[in-house]
Amino acid sequence: MSRYDPKSIEPKWQTAWDDAGVFTARHDPAKPKYYVLEMFPYPSGRIHMGHVRNYTMGDVVARYKAAQGFSVLHPMGWDAFGMPAENAAMERGGHPKDWTYGNIADMRAQMKPLGLSIDWSREFATCDPEYYGKQQAMFIDMMAAGLVYRKAAVVNWDPVDMTVLANEQVIDGKGWRSNAPVERRELTQWFFKISDYSGELLDALDGLTNWPDKVRLMQANWIGKSRGLQFAFSTHGAPEGFDRIEVYTTRPDTLMGASFAAISPDHPLAKHLERHDPAVAAFLAECRKGGTTAEAMETAEKIGMDTGITVMHPFDNDWQLPVYIANFVLMDYGTGAIFGCPAHDQRDFEFASKYGLAIEPVFVAEAGAPAALTEAFVPMKSERVHYIRGFAGAEVQTGDEAILAAIEACEARGIGRGVTNYRLRDWGISRQRYWGCPIPVIHCEACGVVPEKKENLPVELPYDVTFDIPGNPLDRHPTWRDCTCPSCGAPARRETDTMDTFMDSSWYYARFTAPHATTPTDLAEADYWMNVDQYIGGIEHAILHLLYSRFFARAMHATGHLPAKAIEPFNALFTQGMVTHEIYQTRDAKGRPVYHLPEDVTDGKLADGTAVEIIPSAKMSKSKKNVVDPMHIIEAFGADTARWFVMSDSPPERDVEWTASGAEATFKHLSRVWALCSRIGDMPADHAGVGDNDLAKATAKAVDEVTRAIESFAFNKAIATLYGFTNTLAKANASTPAMKQAIRTMAQLMQPMTPHMSESIWSYQGGEGLCARAPWPVADPALLIDDTVILPIQINGKRRAEISVPTDMPASEVEKLALADEAVVKFLGGAAVKKIIVVPGRIINVVI
Repeated sequence: MSRYDPKSIEPKWQTAWDDAGVFTARHDPAKPKYYVLEMFPYPSGRIHMGHVRNYTMGDVVARYKAAQGFSVLHPMGWDAFGMPAENAAMERGGHPKDWTYGNIADMRAQMKPLGLSIDWSREFATCDPEYYGKQQAMFIDMMAAGLVYRKAAVVNWDPVDMTVLANEQVIDGKGWRSNAPVERRELTQWFFKISDYSGELLDALDGLTNWPDKVRLMQANWIGKSRGLQFAFSTHGAPEGFDRIEVYTTRPDTLMGASFAAISPDHPLAKHLERHDPAVAAFLAECRKGGTTAEAMETAEKIGMDTGITVMHPFDNDWQLPVYIANFVLMDYGTGAIFGCPAHDQRDFEFASKYGLAIEPVFVAEAGAPAALTEAFVPMKSERVHYIRGFAGAEVQTGDEAILAAIEACEARGIGRGVTNYRLRDWGISRQRYWGCPIPVIHCEACGVVPEKKENLPVELPYDVTFDIPGNPLDRHPTWRDCTCPSCGAPARRETDTMDTFMDSSWYYARFTAPHATTPTDLAEADYWMNVDQYIGGIEHAILHLLYSRFFARAMHATGHLPAKAIEPFNALFTQGMVTHEIYQTRDAKGRPVYHLPEDVTDGKLADGTAVEIIPSAKMSKSKKNVVDPMHIIEAFGADTARWFVMSDSPPERDVEWTASGAEATFKHLSRVWALCSRIGDMPADHAGVGDNDLAKATAKAVDEVTRAIESFAFNKAIATLYGFTNTLAKANASTPAMKQAIRTMAQLMQPMTPHMSESIWSYQGGEGLCARAPWPVADPALLIDDTVILPIQINGKRRAEISVPTDMPASEVEKLALADEAVVKFLGGAAVKKIIVVPGRIINVVI
């Protein structure tokens, strides 16, 4: 073999795989299937080493499972709709479609040299009309099934970009792109009834045993099951029709500390007052300048307005509570009305302190006494406290016990009822933007809101739009917007809102099972390929993407698009760590940081000699320019070096720091393996070594350890084993056939990580066919049994020596050998041995 030259071998084997169709997924009933999927990327235009790590993890699993005899589905697509493409059109000119497809072409060209075992024949982008047309068809089916509805709702409105923002797009109360203060605005929106599935989505988490515990906890907290009391305050001084205010509380045990009631700015009573009182209207206008999320409410200044209305405490008609409109009360949780117990809720405490309301403790610490409060006393519900205003008099209880007692007491008195509520709200999918899937409905004056006919799908986005003024271009496109009603034929208007991009990624895994089907899914293909056996992606998607996907799978089953077994679409989930890198920066004349790419820095200096400031390892970020372009690494060292390094340096769930020295060290190791292969290839055919048995045992051990490591996602341990096996093979004195067999086995074990080099070694050493198609090696159990074992010897608890003994040697004989060991004799120095304990196969303890 010549020297290791990735530039020549990697394209060669990629062509060979393509020509042989090695990675084409095949529906083969005679084989078990395995579906591995990485969360598909947004086509931003460039990939970085974080992408390489993510896709290599999936590739290791896919190649390993294929070698084990599974029919593997390992697809790739593009999450291609969304605001970045529209922003690019606004900022640079051009069209979102052109920008997106250009980026897809660039990223595909960057990914292919990595040698990923992807079935590219199944590739699609969510902005393909063939894809979103099927999404529209399912939307229509879900409308018919009652899973979709339309209502007025309060949303985050960006007054500059003139669009609704998702909660994640509101940063510190401002639009993520425009930086304009976000307003609360009521718009008619489309919603999915995800809240109907709250209990099912929560309960099913217990069955997802191959998901990280932290992800299941995050999902459970987002769904937010709570048991509380719903009751009604009787009002005094309220307008006609508002004689009662319904309240839901998760802490009915604190009712005896109530000092006020509060309603949301969006509560029907608040809206009634707004229409009749200019002061209320002005206050509500001020409230609507803030965001709509619970997080925004928590951080915003608490403001309220006394309505002049009072309510009667349910236990005492003479106990009157003022009713405020308060900006921190959410309309979409519970009833949109609360009672405030300032002593035991920090938000209520701040509000009461601001407006001079009473702060009366209901309970104190178990051994404490009432005292002036400087902040709310909010213990854990499981903590025991002393109730001084409890429902059953003074007693020590946990909050959980007191809540149940309070519910029972209120129900017994006919005051409300126990209710289970969920934090999860229905999923609003309407977005006032162009680059998204059009919602396939039509507004007709005679017929109302009607779905488009399926034969007219896809409702395609028009290409001839402009972005020179803010707002949704679809609103300004009369030839697209104006249409005829599919029901009565009268003039009508298309819905100009497009779908939330979470919709696009909530079912792509199902489309990959039959990406060219004329229906959203092919049930036979879905039945074979689903579920996704291993899903891989970032922890940042642990809540919304996964939750929406779990709901959507259920909705697809309800409308006949997925089999029942697929309602939990992801059997196993792995969330990988990030790839990090140092940040290199200088300062401009005003002291502001100027960032520099790693390839522009050598020995801490720029090309002109300017020293850079080095900031410790951080997540790779385009804005900080601490990204490493895989194309530079592939050009310098080859794809196998990049793949091996990102798998080797740390457990895959942890962050890994990319360093140039680490890449160089990896390349040197692979060059050493290449040279070892060449040396074995040059051995005389009749060379007879004396270490065949030892090499066979080392090989079996390597097979066993690498197999178990890959199965448990411990890729770094698999690579550590292969480093050790390389050393063993380099030192071995075995026959030529044994050496060739060992290095062929090493090629198979390395194949998931370094597929190109493995193919070259396999071919050079006489392997049959392609290494990628070779069956995974199986360790002979007999070779995994050690004939001898090394036992450490401890004297008075400290390790002093070790001996090698046969595994089946009796303990009495082991004792004799231990006491005769030269190091032990020297340490004892003639001291009497009080006791000796032999733990078979583990350790020898000597007490003197």
